[in-house]
Amino acid sequence: MKRTEISALGKVAFVERLTQPFTTNSNTQIRQGIGDDGAVIDRGGWLEVVTQATMLEGIDFDLTYTPLEHLGYKLVTAAVSNICAMGARAEYLTVSIGLSARFSVEDATALYEGIRRATEHYRLDLVGGNTSASLTGLLLSATAIGTASDEELILRSGARDKELLCVTGNLGAAYLGLQLLEREKRVLQGNGVSRPEINREHAYILQRQLKPEARGDVLNQLREAGIRPTAMIDVTRGLASATLHLCQRSGVGARIYLNRIPIASETFRMAEEMHIDPVVAALNGGDDFELLFTAPLDKHRELLTMAGVDVIGHIVPASAGAALETPDGGEIRLQAPDWTARVTEAETAE
Repeated sequence: MKRTEISALGKVAFVERLTQPFTTNSNTQIRQGIGDDGAVIDRGGWLEVVTQATMLEGIDFDLTYTPLEHLGYKLVTAAVSNICAMGARAEYLTVSIGLSARFSVEDATALYEGIRRATEHYRLDLVGGNTSASLTGLLLSATAIGTASDEELILRSGARDKELLCVTGNLGAAYLGLQLLEREKRVLQGNGVSRPEINREHAYILQRQLKPEARGDVLNQLREAGIRPTAMIDVTRGLASATLHLCQRSGVGARIYLNRIPIASETFRMAEEMHIDPVVAALNGGDDFELLFTAPLDKHRELLTMAGVDVIGHIVPASAGAALETPDGGEIRLQAPDWTARVTEAETAE
């Protein structure tokens, strides 16, 4: 039997290969199945939104520098961020964990203290889950269940030509926080110190990596301003990946103005210190948990004056593709790690 490496497809094409045979035609209650930040089920008069976040030790986190309490909080944030990206409100949560023998009762308690604090912050209830043994370290999974009305629901598929492309907060800080932590870990290897000590001036980028927040606050701002995004996705794998996903689902292209990508001053300083391009960090860094959305052109003025939101580009026809526009008028085709294999295949076919 032929063996195909997963890396030969890229994550996006790999997931599509696995899920393509599944259909939802037999259940008329399913409003949105695979392909968005969450599934949407029509309960008659209201919509139920279900989504999941999974984290694996050694892949998604490193316990050398990640406090267990922060990790529990971040797990909940990841699940809630998906709910926010659907325009919904998170209400219930289940958590499943796999623990190896090296973890104590006190370790598990610290993890769940972070989960508890997050459930209080986001005002949702922990209603179940599962705990099992693991031979490979710590495995975490959270399922969030939320609700929305027809008017509130936002899918990735609603973007249209000439609409505005907007993003909340700023990008790249979480990636630079991760690079700082990895640098300190390398410095301390072999000297017997269990955890790195970080200067307080790095507090912002470290918080963005270790204890991020979901952006339900911006959703409330948009509602209060009477602005309903036409499409939305959370930015967990970088701006480039989020843009490509949104464009694919909506059947459009996009132009992002390089000089309008919001990057915090702390991110710029750390990027300079570590010789990293801050724009590359924003495009492909990930873990920012911000929201990328489109909005009607006639909301331009309101969006420009809204705190925590930046208009970074606009939607174009699908034939124009997705690209980054430089200040001199040049264009750079958007690429992202989880789309790399597909882009390479397309360019080869051309």
